[in-house]
Amino acid sequence: MNMAWKEMKKSRARFIILGSIIFLVSFLTFIISGLANGLSQDNAALIKDLPKGHFYMNTEAKQTYNLSKIDPSLQDQVTKEYKDAAAFSIQMGFVNDAGDKQHTVAFVTSTDSPLFEKVSPGEIVLDRSLEKDGIKVGDVLTNNQFKGEFKVVKFVDQKKYSHAPVAFINMDNYKEIYRTKGMQLMFIPGQDKAPSITGLEAFSKNEFLNTISSYKAENMSLNMIIWFLIAISGMLFAIFFYMMNVQKIGLYGILKAIGVKTGTLFRMMWSQMFFITLIALLFSIALSQGFNLIAPKGMPFSLTANATILLSVIFLIIGFIGSTLSGLQIKKVEPLQAIQQGDM
Repeated sequence: MNMAWKEMKKSRARFIILGSIIFLVSFLTFIISGLANGLSQDNAALIKDLPKGHFYMNTEAKQTYNLSKIDPSLQDQVTKEYKDAAAFSIQMGFVNDAGDKQHTVAFVTSTDSPLFEKVSPGEIVLDRSLEKDGIKVGDVLTNNQFKGEFKVVKFVDQKKYSHAPVAFINMDNYKEIYRTKGMQLMFIPGQDKAPSITGLEAFSKNEFLNTISSYKAENMSLNMIIWFLIAISGMLFAIFFYMMNVQKIGLYGILKAIGVKTGTLFRMMWSQMFFITLIALLFSIALSQGFNLIAPKGMPFSLTANATILLSVIFLIIGFIGSTLSGLQIKKVEPLQAIQQGDM
């Protein structure tokens, strides 16, 4: 450790440059991760906030929930057999306010269940984001496909679907708007293994989320960028330490000649890598968490402590692998040959 620290002080500029690059890459990764998590929450908070369990749709729907129709008799059978089970439907639509301004919403209705908002006929419960559009409790909203009116009775937090605020309505009102008799989906919470139900296909929460095309496409794109940035950081470590090691072949030869073991040289390199990475990560974590606090309210940004810790550990592992691969040449150094090469 003493040798590592002395070398870092002597070649301060080189290590500052490496640390700055790692800081920029890790900071960008944290920001993109926060945006990915925020977009994911904004796209499917309604589903993600449900407890652990399994979703069911009609086998003929081919994993497309919009095409799924649960037979009412089968729905009754399942809800009787599993007391906590709920049947629900989600459809994109719109509501008009008193000024005839149209607001896009995701209409949600369900059987009686504590997992979803209980709404009486003619009432509507909205995601709180619609308050920014001037809608208040007590306002009356309309829909062109609904003969009656909706009275806003309540706002709820973080209920989004497909980037649209959720609007909970009564089942009878939903059936009138969409001219349907049955629900699209069923959810059975608290089951480790999905119960087999004839005519229905089971999905875990993650599996169901991946059937939502917009959710899957967004997550795949952003996660690819994140892993690409992590791979770049590993390449930077490998290239930097490789160049450093090439320049120090003669020094390694002398150190080996006086009895310094190869393991000691590796530990010196690893300690330098961990020190630089930790400092860079501390700065990037501080700035990304600061951005988390000052991010505009309309921006879907969410960087959790778990995501931050996971990415930090991955960066350290990648740095370790990159520096180790670049240092394999240290093992091959022959003292006499290295000293002669260093003298040339």
